[in-house]
Amino acid sequence: MKDFFKQFFNDHMSVEQAQADDEKRIRIAAAALMIEVAKADFAMEHDELERIEQILQTTLALDPEELLELIDLAQQESRDSTSLHAFTRLIHDEYTMEQKIRLFEQLWQVAYADGQLDKYEEYLLRKIADLIYLPHQHFVQSKLRVLEELGLG
Repeated sequence: MKDFFKQFFNDHMSVEQAQADDEKRIRIAAAALMIEVAKADFAMEHDELERIEQILQTTLALDPEELLELIDLAQQESRDSTSLHAFTRLIHDEYTMEQKIRLFEQLWQVAYADGQLDKYEEYLLRKIADLIYLPHQHFVQSKLRVLEELGLG
């Protein structure tokens, strides 16, 4: 009987741990996409990194230590990755359309953090939109909303 309870709790904890790990992987994927957009123009500006921190802090309500850990992990994943597919596959599989649209608004905010949109940033955003199956109308609408929010439209 003792072994039964031990096994039950181990199995239950494993499921909870797996769910927590999945959530962490999704957070890292979203943050890594933000990092990719920030460095698409071959220079990650301080304004872009600050905007990423602000977005993640606001969206995920992390304490400063958790925020730094997430950004460090996202930067490491971004450096180590040879393609966007690992990140975009998770987003495509796990996010609802509303979550994808919200993520895209955040990606536009990162791209415009320095007050301008570089052609490489826009190219990367189009590529990400295709990989997460974001319809073109949502791609455009999210951009227009962000431009209006930032007073650039």
